[in-house]
Amino acid sequence: MHVAKPNFSFQKRQREQAKAAKKQDKLARRAERANDPNAEPEIPDFDFNAPAAPAVDAPTEPGTEL
Repeated sequence: MHVAKPNFSFQKRQREQAKAAKKQDKLARRAERANDPNAEPEIPDFDFNAPAAPAVDAPTEPGTEL
């Protein structure tokens, strides 16, 4: 009785096909999003009204100030 050996070339082809299909889906979604006139541009969550962080000056040694 023989044990069936895995067909690695078939498995590799299946992985490659799945990868290609995923890439096509991703490109199609990007194209759809780029051509959608009603889509809002992505705006990062940033509060423009928040106070700015104070600038941190590097400590200087006495007598070396400008």
